[in-house]
Amino acid sequence: MPQPDLGFVHRFEPGEGAATLNLLHGTGGDENDLLGVGRSIAPRANLLSPRGKVLENGAPRFFRRFAEGVFDEDDIKLRSRELANFIAAASVNYGFDAKQVIAFGYSNGANIASATLLLHPPAMAGVILLRPMVVLVPSQLPDLHGKQILIESGSADPMGTVSEIQRLVALFGKSHAEITIKQHHAGHGLTHEDMVEAQKWLGQFFPATQ
Repeated sequence: MPQPDLGFVHRFEPGEGAATLNLLHGTGGDENDLLGVGRSIAPRANLLSPRGKVLENGAPRFFRRFAEGVFDEDDIKLRSRELANFIAAASVNYGFDAKQVIAFGYSNGANIASATLLLHPPAMAGVILLRPMVVLVPSQLPDLHGKQILIESGSADPMGTVSEIQRLVALFGKSHAEITIKQHHAGHGLTHEDMVEAQKWLGQFFPATQ
């Protein structure tokens, strides 16, 4: 069956639960990368996995950057709006509840997830941010009461440093989100502990994924 044109190349795998896990890959990944992880941590959830539309030396990303750690904020605003619109369109096309979408983002995927939540709060009920950074600070912070956020950092991550994670936590804290923070003895790559904590967090706040 041909894939519907919803603005992103993507994969959708239906689940038995009411919630949908929006899988957002890191730089160089694609729509297939996180499907296995998503199904392992959220056995009953729908899985919605888009491919980033920006290419950096041939590697898919979700937004442009000028250099490592230097981000194109105008492009972030554009791409986060596109992602929010994609989630809304996909909910209509596939028939899932747009109010029960949880983003699971790794690295660049975590960063577009956090930007989308800050700029378009209705798009996501919660987010799992693995190895994130602060890529954008809105001129006016949203009210994120009721939004659940899990941040998983690596103690040896050269990009998501302790000070960077503290900035991100402060940003979401000022927006009144509910934040859970887990630091692992790891670098920028994902670990088994990341998955264990993500599944535990989903079971606590979004039992429909389990």
